[in-house]
Amino acid sequence: MRILALGDVVGRAGRKAIIDALPEVKKEYKVDFVVVNVENAAGGFGLMPYMGEEFLASGVDVMTSGNHIYDKRDIYDYIATQPRLLRPANYAPEAPGKGMWIGESSCGVLVAVINLQGRVFMAANDCPFRAADSCIAIAKAKGAKIILVDHHAEATSEKMALAWYLDGRVTAVVGTHTHIQTADERILADGTAYITDLGMTGPYNSVVGLETQGIIERFLYGMPKKFEPAKDNVKLCGVLIDADATTGKATSIRRLQIPYD
Repeated sequence: MRILALGDVVGRAGRKAIIDALPEVKKEYKVDFVVVNVENAAGGFGLMPYMGEEFLASGVDVMTSGNHIYDKRDIYDYIATQPRLLRPANYAPEAPGKGMWIGESSCGVLVAVINLQGRVFMAANDCPFRAADSCIAIAKAKGAKIILVDHHAEATSEKMALAWYLDGRVTAVVGTHTHIQTADERILADGTAYITDLGMTGPYNSVVGLETQGIIERFLYGMPKKFEPAKDNVKLCGVLIDADATTGKATSIRRLQIPYD
């Protein structure tokens, strides 16, 4: 089966790219399953419920997130009732939402998607390695062969370490959070696809999706500044992963940067 994983959607420009372009992208690349990180979709910070429904209607199968998922209070009730929107599984059990989804792809294959958040240079949360172990045990007990992990983390070393730790037990470990696509996609020794960061689905004439001037002034003067989402040079960025539905192992991974405007 073929999986499309797209990196952090930023602002209106990123949302429009997904809504307008994803149906055609799925057809062109013959995609069976789509995972998209959506935690920056609402003005660069958080997600609104109606945006989640628009993503699902456009062909997204599962939405992952990270440290900005609760930035908009409106999301609390939505994430508690929408199983296709995940928050990191290593958050407190009382946090609204779930960290894993298990269900069928369009081609009838049982798929598990696990969302994790790193701890290096990030807010405190439980161990992503142990959370992954727990989620994988549940997924395998339910019969899922294809297991996808979105590791929303800052440190490259932590992302790589988790990927090697899970090598052979999951189909793919893809990194999100930095909004910068890395050029290290590969299949690890025991069949797990890996990339340190998927990149950003949003405007690339920007600093990680935000207007450059406000960010530059913040660095220059160190004063609080309201950041605005940028608009220009929009791309959908991520990877295509081919996997053996019988073994759950990845057979190929390919980086994508698809221009939208």
